[in-house]
Amino acid sequence: MKITGKELIGWGHKPGKWFPEALEYINKNELSESEILEYLEQFKSGPEMPLLDNPMDFKINIKAENELEEINVNSVVTSMEVLMKTPTIVNGAIMPDACPTGPSGTIPVGGIVVAKNAIHPGMHSADICCSVMLTDFGKAKPKDVLDAAHSVTHFGSGGRDRNTQFRFPMDLLAEIEANPFLNNQKSISAARSHLGTQGDGNHFLFVGRSKKTGNTMMVTHHGSRGFGANLYKRGMHIAEQFRKKLSPKTLKQNAWIPFETEEGKNYWEALQIIRKWTKKNHEVLHDATLEKLGLIRENRFWNEHNFVFRDGDLFYHAKGATPLNPKFMPDITGPRLIPLNMAEPVLIVEGNTTENNLGFAPHGAGRNVSRTQHRKSKKGTIQEIFDEETKGLDIRFFSEEIDITELPSAYKNAKTVRNQMKEYGLGNVIDEVLPYGCIMAGDWQKNAPWKKRKRRNK
Repeated sequence: MKITGKELIGWGHKPGKWFPEALEYINKNELSESEILEYLEQFKSGPEMPLLDNPMDFKINIKAENELEEINVNSVVTSMEVLMKTPTIVNGAIMPDACPTGPSGTIPVGGIVVAKNAIHPGMHSADICCSVMLTDFGKAKPKDVLDAAHSVTHFGSGGRDRNTQFRFPMDLLAEIEANPFLNNQKSISAARSHLGTQGDGNHFLFVGRSKKTGNTMMVTHHGSRGFGANLYKRGMHIAEQFRKKLSPKTLKQNAWIPFETEEGKNYWEALQIIRKWTKKNHEVLHDATLEKLGLIRENRFWNEHNFVFRDGDLFYHAKGATPLNPKFMPDITGPRLIPLNMAEPVLIVEGNTTENNLGFAPHGAGRNVSRTQHRKSKKGTIQEIFDEETKGLDIRFFSEEIDITELPSAYKNAKTVRNQMKEYGLGNVIDEVLPYGCIMAGDWQKNAPWKKRKRRNK
């Protein structure tokens, strides 16, 4: 009698990729029922992992100082309590810049979640390796640096056209092509065309002067663009397959890839390649600006604040949190960077790992309200709001359309964040980059090419 998938399911096995291979082996070798059951033992999955009865403890490095902040903090804590019931989780923390994102149980911005032998793609999100890099331009004039950088950088959707693309490193391309998660045309195309681009939202190019030395410094902020977003989608798809088999009651956004599996090791390697690409993405913009001005850099350092960091069998998922502990950054070259908003200094910090901070600091100022709520709260014209909040600064929007949801009032009070950093031992400020000006994407969708075409057609 020919055995089919129906019989396998009847014997208690869930459909999986192994079904065709197993059926072929069983039927080809005409196994008896006892031989079949013995053969199928290797495919039995372990018992499903239930959610924890009580959430794992997590450190709260934030407190509310007004009614608006109280709503935000309560929301963040409630979401973390749901998330911390995920069966892989062993520790966690939230930073002073924490704010909710997504449905309850989703890791908040400003959250750190530690999992054992598991990588949770939803906990690093689509903007993998969102990071900041600083280059010291010495005594160059801030305006000259900002002008040169403006002529070099690229904000908005999509990538660069073929005529303006940067030369792609062949050694990095070889690593991409060797990884099963990244070796596809969509990823490779994004890696090439998005190199030297910064995207939109809160990504920026900031120029200012060191409070300590007076030197002009440039800071860029962006993630891995479409290249990383493609990996995130594939990672979430694989994690969902494991979730259905291992822990169906785990929330979809908290699905994980077991590290011991082939998929887990390949995904970890893919994350490291994404990290290399993102660092290179910063470097090409900084180097092109230096070249434009005929200068040699005096110093440079960088750090990511949206990534997964490994320590043995523990995986630290930082969704908007800056690593302080050197073990998380093998190529560390200096202190860490914490931007606050366009009118505030970029903080240059160092710090030690404590039980409270788990080896991390905040990544910025965070938000108390959504972009939509912020828009509704503002009175006056867009230009009036812009003029009031950016006095004395050279603030530019690449799209030439002001985005008021990126103005200082859209973010948490910078002084509050700094005070709580000090109170909870979340890094020591050793220098500040005092603001001269910055470039952001702006409301690029207002005059996006497809909208212009639509208006012309009308």
